[in-house]
Amino acid sequence: MCHVSWARITTVTGECQSLRHPEEQQTATDSIDARSCPECRGSLIADAGGGETLCEDCGLVVDDDRIDRGPEWRAFDARERDEKSRVGAPTTKLLHDDGLTTTIGWQNQDAYGNVLADEKRARMKRLRTWQDRIRTDNPGERNLQYALGEINRMAGALGVPESVQEVGAVIYRRALDEDLLRGRSIEAIAAAALYAACRKEGLPRSLDEVTGVARVGLVEIGRAYRHLAGELELRIRPTDPNKYIPRFCSALGVSEEIERTATEIVDVTTDQALHTGKSPAGFAGAAIYAASILCNEKRTQKAVAEAADVTVVTIRNRYQEQIEAIDGPFLAPD
Repeated sequence: MCHVSWARITTVTGECQSLRHPEEQQTATDSIDARSCPECRGSLIADAGGGETLCEDCGLVVDDDRIDRGPEWRAFDARERDEKSRVGAPTTKLLHDDGLTTTIGWQNQDAYGNVLADEKRARMKRLRTWQDRIRTDNPGERNLQYALGEINRMAGALGVPESVQEVGAVIYRRALDEDLLRGRSIEAIAAAALYAACRKEGLPRSLDEVTGVARVGLVEIGRAYRHLAGELELRIRPTDPNKYIPRFCSALGVSEEIERTATEIVDVTTDQALHTGKSPAGFAGAAIYAASILCNEKRTQKAVAEAADVTVVTIRNRYQEQIEAIDGPFLAPD
């Protein structure tokens, strides 16, 4: 058995440590300093709110303006963390695959803007064809892709924002999941979903306006809308006629006084439930026509009817009801 004294082990260890390279000694010292306070050798803690690193014992601020390299969102469980985690473009309900697939662009150019050769161009065309086939490999996905394209087309023609389009896409997806499309056309259900989204979000778009950009008629869209509202139990409040007034006044080019007066007329008459069962666009148009007469800036019934996309008879009838309701003098129409 070999006997080695403890003093000899300590001496050898000290000699080995003294033989270290100076950079290694400095690194070891820095690692100790990084974990402890340089003044009192106390423990360091990180202040997430202030972005500082300070000593737990003496309070010395060792580092300030620390960069937070984590995400800007907070998650409280694994499911929420997975839902908020993202890479690339955000997901959207406006695409049948939620925007998760890669799209091959239609430009026949490389990353430097150079035109592709004929052989590569034919290859890219073939890849686009196969990508379209893979993305819609069953009738349900092809149905959804076509319907969402219709919603996007109609929303662009009506000037509907993307947030309302998202609501329309969700309504259509619900109808597709619950098998409500049987016996009805895709165009009618898509138009009805967009109209329901406009009403749900308080966006003033009439059924006639939606019909004007749809590929089906008014009766078919109306039936599809009532079917969706009943089966999906959509809680949609009646449209406020006041929401149409700013758009109609802008189209007619009238003054702000007429807009304020028309709003007051609608408020008074709706308190009396005069608008129940009436077209909100026609009701708002009649209020604008009455306000133009009361403010001595008269507009013709035909001009107001064209701006509101209703008939002249509708403007005339609603106008007479409103004038009688507000106890004003009866003004003969033009």
